[in-house]
Amino acid sequence: MTTLPEPRGPLSAAVNAALSRAAPVPPPATAHGHDPFGDDLALALHTCYELHYRGFDDVSPDWEWDPGLLALRAEFERIFLDALRAEIPASDDVAGVLDGLLVEAVPGSGVSHHLRDRGEWWQMREYFAHRSIYHLKEADPHAWVIPRLQGQAKAALVAVEFDEFGGGRGDRVHARLFADLLDGAGLSSDYLHYLDVVPAPQITIVNLMSMLGLHRGLRGALVGHFAAAEITTAPSAHRLAAALERLGAAPECVHFFTEHVEADAVHEQVMRRDVIGDLLEREPQLAADVVFGVQVTELLEGRLADHLLGAWHDGRSSLLRPLDAPQLAASR
Repeated sequence: MTTLPEPRGPLSAAVNAALSRAAPVPPPATAHGHDPFGDDLALALHTCYELHYRGFDDVSPDWEWDPGLLALRAEFERIFLDALRAEIPASDDVAGVLDGLLVEAVPGSGVSHHLRDRGEWWQMREYFAHRSIYHLKEADPHAWVIPRLQGQAKAALVAVEFDEFGGGRGDRVHARLFADLLDGAGLSSDYLHYLDVVPAPQITIVNLMSMLGLHRGLRGALVGHFAAAEITTAPSAHRLAAALERLGAAPECVHFFTEHVEADAVHEQVMRRDVIGDLLEREPQLAADVVFGVQVTELLEGRLADHLLGAWHDGRSSLLRPLDAPQLAASR
């Protein structure tokens, strides 16, 4: 069952009330002045977007295209997108920004480095809970860009998506592999099970994907985001597989990441050469959008990393509520 999430402020409460028909949809001005990266706006926007995925129990599918809710969502998006653009310097140097993704600081200090070298099992399980908000719908947001592409760019992106969706095999769909990982870690593999305990830094990353995918005018940024994800996944997946082996995790936990090491090493080249290359040959004016998609992905992933590492270094949970002790004990 997928139920409406617990509200985190007036915006998410207002969206829930409307979807529950306890109150009318508030006007867009309701969103004015709210933190663009805060829990309340992030959750409200995520709830609106979820209507385009699997929806919620006891919420009518008709809400997906409700004009009043779409107007409110558009204001959430405006606040979020304006804040993102304010953080990113304008550039159309696609080659330079993609090359930059291939250079890692030595020694590395990111989340995957921490988990590989000294991470504890409870931290790994928290990481899984955060990522479950996306990985149980992995690659779904990117599918929306397919009809907005042409020629080689479309064909190549579909080839990448075909791999993400298991190459025609349901048991190899990456979302299914992550569900298996959660089961192997003693966590719930139910869709959005951990949404109520995952804070804004992870939710904003999923919101970014949904926003870029749902807007044709942001197709260049979606391609840039997808390329950034594919280029950076293989090295981090390799480190996370090593971390799980060190921790003695179940094979299905390790398998999710070794699968990504192999797949994304190939996807990196396909996205850069065949998708971005062909897209910009046809629509060179989208170069700045592609760069924005890459850089905003790095920005939000960096915010998540700061949140996770800051909490863990202080010895506290990175979640709004820690995972329960019985689950932790049962998973080992």
